[in-house]
Amino acid sequence: MKTVLVTGANKGIGFEICRQLGTLDFHVILSARNCERGTAAANTLRELGYKIDFLQMDVSDEKSIKDAINEFKKLGVKLDVLINNAGILLDKTNILNLETDILEKTIYTNTIGAFWVIKTFLPLLNNDGRIINISSGLGSLNEMSDYAPAYSISKAAMNAITKQFSIALKNKNIAVNSLSPGWVRTDMGGKGASRSVEKGAETAVWLAADAPINLTGKFLRDRKEIEW
Repeated sequence: MKTVLVTGANKGIGFEICRQLGTLDFHVILSARNCERGTAAANTLRELGYKIDFLQMDVSDEKSIKDAINEFKKLGVKLDVLINNAGILLDKTNILNLETDILEKTIYTNTIGAFWVIKTFLPLLNNDGRIINISSGLGSLNEMSDYAPAYSISKAAMNAITKQFSIALKNKNIAVNSLSPGWVRTDMGGKGASRSVEKGAETAVWLAADAPINLTGKFLRDRKEIEW
């Protein structure tokens, strides 16, 4: 049984990734900032018969991440897949009206948080391990618009982190990739989004379970490479 850690997984795409990987007999470590909501989400999946543990972790707080790995170690398992899903979208203006504090908060969660989580949990990652960063089409320089500049900048920087780790870990046979789930009907995406949450989770699940380990340093959507 392989073990996967998914951040920001109490709802939306993260929760669906956990559910789909549970059906594939992964041991799922569901992580969330809010302990009550995270525990409830884990219990929901556990009632479906999946092997689920909850891990409280605020990815914008380095101390919380360090506390989380200490709790993770108590489970007595190694890590096969790390999925950085936690993210926030606070701005829907253009960059001319963007406040510095919104940019800082967004980067701390979406970018620095992913960096901290990778650095902290990397020593526990098995050979042939996988790191999957949930990015966005808004983080693609090729697709970027003037919408949500803080979020877009944070995801573009997350893509750069993906590329850097993929180069550094290639000789260790650890695959590191980013993906765009598309516009998904979640609290963030809204009810008018074009994709179901099941579809949004598909590529992450494929990367975790079935993609070739030599596929690394890529930005993907629907299992196909897209431009950075």
